[in-house]
Amino acid sequence: MKSFNLSDWALGHRSFIWYLMIVSLIAGTMSYLAIGREEDPSFAIKTMVISAAMPGASIEDMREQVTDRIEKKLEELDTLDYTRSITRPGVSIVYVNLKNSVKGKAVGATWPLVRNMMGDIRSEMPQEFAGFQFNDNFGDVFGNMYAFTSDGFSPRELRDAVETVKRAVQTLPDAGKVEIFGTQDEVVFLEFSTARLAALGVNQQAVQATLQAQNAILPSGVIDAGPERMLVRVGGQFQGTQSLEDVNLHIGDRFFRLTDVADIRRGYQDPPTELFQHNGQPAIGLSVGMREGANIVTFGAALEQVMDRVQGDLPIGIQVHQVSNQPEVVQESVSHFIRALVEAVVIVLAVSFISLGLRAGLVVTLTIPLVLAITFVIMHYAGFTLQRISLGALIIALGLLVDDAMIAIETMITRLEIGENLTKSASYAWTSIAFPMLSGTLVTVAGFIPIGLNSSSAGEYTFSLFVVIAVSLLISWIVAVLFAPLIGVTLLPKTLPHHSTEPGRMRRGFRALLRGAMRFRWLTIGITLGLFGLSLYAMRFVEQQFFPETDRHEILVDFSLPQNASIAATQAEMTRFETYLKDDEDVLFWSSYIGSGAPRFVLTYEEIDAAPNNGQIVIQTPDVAARNRLRAHLNAVAEADFPGTDVYVKLLDIGPPVGRPLQYRISGPDVNTVRDYGRTLAGIVDSDPRTTHVVMDWNEPARVVRVDIVQDKARQMGLTASDIASGLNTVFAGSTVTQLRDDTYLIDIIARGSDADRSSPEALEGLQLNTASGTTIPLSSVAVFRYDTEQPQIIQRDRVPTLTVKAAIANDDQPATVVASLAGGIEALNDSLPAGYRVVVGGTVETSAESQGPIADVVPLMLLIMVTLVMIQMQSFRLSFIVLCAAPFGLIGVVAALLLSGAPLGFVAILGVLALVGILTRNSIILVHEIEVVRAAGRHAWDAVFEASDSRARPILLTAAAASLALIPISRQLFWGPMAYAMMGGIIVGTLVTLVFIPALYVAVFRLSPPGKTDGPDKAAD
Repeated sequence: MKSFNLSDWALGHRSFIWYLMIVSLIAGTMSYLAIGREEDPSFAIKTMVISAAMPGASIEDMREQVTDRIEKKLEELDTLDYTRSITRPGVSIVYVNLKNSVKGKAVGATWPLVRNMMGDIRSEMPQEFAGFQFNDNFGDVFGNMYAFTSDGFSPRELRDAVETVKRAVQTLPDAGKVEIFGTQDEVVFLEFSTARLAALGVNQQAVQATLQAQNAILPSGVIDAGPERMLVRVGGQFQGTQSLEDVNLHIGDRFFRLTDVADIRRGYQDPPTELFQHNGQPAIGLSVGMREGANIVTFGAALEQVMDRVQGDLPIGIQVHQVSNQPEVVQESVSHFIRALVEAVVIVLAVSFISLGLRAGLVVTLTIPLVLAITFVIMHYAGFTLQRISLGALIIALGLLVDDAMIAIETMITRLEIGENLTKSASYAWTSIAFPMLSGTLVTVAGFIPIGLNSSSAGEYTFSLFVVIAVSLLISWIVAVLFAPLIGVTLLPKTLPHHSTEPGRMRRGFRALLRGAMRFRWLTIGITLGLFGLSLYAMRFVEQQFFPETDRHEILVDFSLPQNASIAATQAEMTRFETYLKDDEDVLFWSSYIGSGAPRFVLTYEEIDAAPNNGQIVIQTPDVAARNRLRAHLNAVAEADFPGTDVYVKLLDIGPPVGRPLQYRISGPDVNTVRDYGRTLAGIVDSDPRTTHVVMDWNEPARVVRVDIVQDKARQMGLTASDIASGLNTVFAGSTVTQLRDDTYLIDIIARGSDADRSSPEALEGLQLNTASGTTIPLSSVAVFRYDTEQPQIIQRDRVPTLTVKAAIANDDQPATVVASLAGGIEALNDSLPAGYRVVVGGTVETSAESQGPIADVVPLMLLIMVTLVMIQMQSFRLSFIVLCAAPFGLIGVVAALLLSGAPLGFVAILGVLALVGILTRNSIILVHEIEVVRAAGRHAWDAVFEASDSRARPILLTAAAASLALIPISRQLFWGPMAYAMMGGIIVGTLVTLVFIPALYVAVFRLSPPGKTDGPDKAAD
């Protein structure tokens, strides 16, 4: 380090260094303007959804023949974490969840492998199996969503208008996936009357076969007429409902019109699978995604121009409402953080000017934009964006990145005060403190390694924190030794007067404390260890948290009716709930999703299962205060006026979505046993007064009508079970006869029973069946009817039936606190369960543990790197031991700050606590290095400890003040607040420990005594 002086070289090449500074500022400004903006950092949703169908299968057949085969095959996937399946009659839905260790870029490459695995087992499925559907875009985000409502337009006309808008949006260069949702497919119903069919002696299957034959598209040949070839086309295909009404049928020896046996009407899918409404009006939605890596603010502005243009072209009566505007949210969020960043800059500048004076403070001030500019350049070219995590990281780094510049300038001022010239003073920092500063900076960066290298989804979410802080701190060291000396030589006076030899009151107080700590070294060490032990005990009173709730203004209301509820019942309940939203001043607008949840409009949104009994309302409020008032009001409404319906009012998550915070899973081989013990588990959870909205994700059975065929009678009549099942399915569910080709749409022509035949289970007894001989008989003549119940839905986890008890928390307690209180009851239940059954904790506590586990795995590597860096710097076991002893005592301040502020210790706060290890170790390195420098100059060891601690107190306190005070702007935020409080408390207390405890420990380790007394060994240990 002494053979080449980088600072001296910079002073010898001033023009080139000024050029580098100017280029850095220009490039940084351009990068800042071009860098992408997002609300949250992107992380991979490591989930794929496989849907499988076998129409007509019972839930047990579906679970054993389809779901189990899928899950068993997926166990061969090396990267599989677990499977979660939902089995319903005729349908299986399997969620494939990959391990946390799977990197985000590798997720997409896994899904083709899953598709191939399902192809491998296709031949093993029953003959009736209808095939797979795959959704490997489960994590797609649609940041902009629009609702289209109309007055006087049919759903088909409205859909045509939305299709036009979709094509216009897709022309944008940065547009990603664009989808239409909430549409109702057109159908033509042929509602056959079984009574009329019986009266005419007509076989319905024969009618359907005739219609299919007439509407078929088949090749008609080509006439080769010499030099010309002419195609032959056969007409007669259906053009609309009128052409169906005009059909005359010839069956047997009779002619009759189709309208004699069926009512023909054109309508929409009935019942619908899902519905979309805006402010209570039927609507069609348009969801717009953005190309990966684009700037969402820029894209939002371009999209707004397109929507303004197309809105003017839409027919009068069609209105466009924006229901999700992520560019606006991101713009507001970035602006908020920029304000916080400016506040932090002002705080750091104030510390610099007050402590160093105007000129020296200005030197430190000018290093800030240089460091930020170069950091922006690296972020931009490395593909990082400005979002919640990276902007917060910049604010955290701001208090740290001035440390090196402060120390370098403070060292320069000290040399000027003793009479050295500007050039020699500016280059002195390189020879004296540059290497310890670099070691300290690397140790600080190492403290953030658990963020950068842990493999959890939460770690992926916060990864940019590590990159931004690591880059900015390393750049700050380069700026401190390369740019700061030249700026100092330019701005500082050639000479500085000596400071008064008389110390001020605070300096005298610190010296007295330092002398006392050194003289009563064991008492100082004992008090410090006692405070550390007390903080470990007090940690149990700190609330544990995963991620806090968001500060976005939306409220989400999840609806779940009994599992056998129809979509009409779900719509009725949601419509009744919407009456409480009308004319409420805290509501700007709302959107209702019936039969499903909203499309993923933010990455951290938890999608709900699509089912007729589920629905969701997304409510937009003007601000956080209005959101909180409305949330309390809606919770009261849900509890008082919606018995029997699970109405859960919630906010969006920050970080990986979890759902209801309190969850327990009970699993075992028998479905009924799991369900029975699930009720007991729910009772235990509900017994805690802090829990509310306790539900089970499946439980209540549904009614079923069993048609037991008298096989001998059926055979006598020439009927089979397949004939009867097919006939019943046609009557009640309908079967597609053929399709009407209308422009770009294919409209199904569906044959089904009349309203009277379909609307009541009693109609089964009078239902008429066609026999092979052409006669009709009532179903009751070949079948016996009985009512029964069966489970409408079974959920499995890793092929084992699993019931989840979910609950919200009624007060401000954290899930970990409630789980700890319930631990005794849960353990007792576990002990009473039969072999093969068990209860495990899920929800926030499980997800938090899964996220913290990878951090714990990386901590040994972090400690190894830190210890290695300290050993490289100290070259002594005893000195390294002294340096490393300071870091743990920052916990004293962390616990005190969290308890006084009431902030919980969450995932992000834990990362801050780990980062404290590097920050405090850095200060210790600088202090102990200074002690060794003073000792090497010939001072008595005791005096060297005192003088070095006294001289280093000022720069260490200054850097601690800058680092802690710079966190004030983000301490008011829900997300960053706990981390800010933890780091501020840890830095403040840890710095005091460094300045008092480390000298006392040094004296104790080397057994030093004051001059004039008998000294112990006075030499550095190897």
